[in-house]
This record gives sequence, structure tokens and C-alpha cells, in this order.
Amino acid sequence: MHPWYNKTSMSKLPSVAIIIPAYNEEETIVRCLESCIAQTSKADEIIVVNNNSVDATVKLVKKFQKEHPDQNVRLLNEKVQGITQARNHGFEKAKSEILGRIDSDSTISSNWVETVRETFSKEGAAASTGPVQYYDMPLVDLGLRVDEKIRNMLYKMSKDHKFLFGSNMAIRATVWAEVAKLTSDDFDDQMHEDIDLALTLCENDYDVVYDPKMVGAMSARRLEDSPRKFYSYVMRFERTFKAHNVNSLTARIPIIIYLLTYFPLRTVRKFYDGDTNQFTLQKLRDELSRLKS
Repeated sequence: MHPWYNKTSMSKLPSVAIIIPAYNEEETIVRCLESCIAQTSKADEIIVVNNNSVDATVKLVKKFQKEHPDQNVRLLNEKVQGITQARNHGFEKAKSEILGRIDSDSTISSNWVETVRETFSKEGAAASTGPVQYYDMPLVDLGLRVDEKIRNMLYKMSKDHKFLFGSNMAIRATVWAEVAKLTSDDFDDQMHEDIDLALTLCENDYDVVYDPKMVGAMSARRLEDSPRKFYSYVMRFERTFKAHNVNSLTARIPIIIYLLTYFPLRTVRKFYDGDTNQFTLQKLRDELSRLKS
């Protein structure tokens, strides 16, 4: 049993913070925050970490704070650029027992905080993650079921490591205090910070829990990246695995899935408007117009 486990602290449901790194997210941050307050169990803290945004992100967060004074929404600033640094700053400043972590284009299910509380009220859970759905793609519910099956399969297959998904994860604050200095600073922005954290936890014998009830949602906007940019993003997995000397073929299944599904899903996205949830030719027309100009 790890020294961070305290049986007395397990006698009540733990406090929960939601940390949201944000860089130029004026289009998504309000929707993200709205999902964070529409909870069956109120979060103790909602922390937005502004990472040098130059758009209206900060203005929108401050407006949200004024409109919802009953919610503990905090706005922090991290000057060092990078999602790792923004995440770390939020983790360090949070006061809650459980540190939730989502992206600024994420939304969470209405029972997300409640599920996290229940998960961490049990002995042994050091960190947790769950499935995600893509709210701006067609057949959202089907996509969630497929995602859940794949993540559940990977969780069961992986014996020497477990995954965390940065858009939908939580970690015990006492565990973070133990492993924070063991994770990579990644100042060159070459790795997946969530995978780096997950592998660090496993290397130090902490248990990462997969909970299918801990549902998050996110945008599929990365599919609009060029093939070269998308490939570089996916190869963050490989660079992170190499940093931790992970040679398992199972660990690389996500790389294969991402690369195989990129072109089919990217094609679908060209004909689908995620804002109106309708198939349309307008997005394709707009792209053709940009190519001609």
C-alpha cells in the first residue's frame, strides 16, 4: 500500500477540482465551462489556466465568472508556453483532493464529477480515465460506444502500462505530489503529456483506473490538420514511449488506429458541419475556394 493512501480520508467523498489548460480557445471555452457547472455533484474548483492566449479567451472566462458567482471558477496565467506547463500550474494551485483534467474544447457528462468522487472514494485508485465522444462528428452515440470498447480493450490488454487521456482524466493530489518531478517538462513540446504521466504512474506502481461511466466529449477538429501535421501529432506517442523505454506492441495500437482512420474520418468531416450537426457541401466549397485563392 502506497504511503499516500489514508483510510481516514476515504470515509467521505473527496473534493474535486477541474483543471482546464487554455490557449486561444474563444470558440470552445464557454461550452466547456457550461458543462463543468451542469453537474449532478458540484465541483469544488474549476480552474482555467490561460497559456498566453491572444484572442478573447480571458475576456470570456472573466465574463463567465461574473455570470456565475456561485461557482468557484478561477482564472490563472502560465507564461511558459506549453500544455504541460499549463497543466502543472493548475495542478499545483488546486486545493482539492482530486485533480480532474480536461481540454478547453472538451465537455463532460453531467455525472462526471459524481463519477470521479465515487471512483476515488475507493482504495487503490491513483488516477482514472474514461471514454470520449466527438460532439462535432456524426453518429455521436455510436462513436462513443466504439471508443469505449477500444479503450476498454486496451486497458485489459496492457499489462505493464495503462493509458490516461488528457481530455478526460483525474489524479489524486497526493499522488501528483509524489510523481510531479518524475514527469517530463517537455519544453520542446514533443511528447504526449498525458501518456508521459500515465507511464510515470505505472513505473512507480500506481494504479490507473478505467471507468466507462467517466464520459468526456471533445472536438474532432484535429482531423482538419494536414496529413504531415497529423502524423507528427500521432508520433508523439512514439517519442513518449521511447522516453520511457516502452517496447510493447500493444502500446502502439493507438498509433495504428489513428493513422488508419485519419483519411476516412477526415473525408466525412469535409461534408459535416459540427456546429449544426448536419451534412453539408458548404465546408467542401469553402475549402475549394481557399485552394483557388
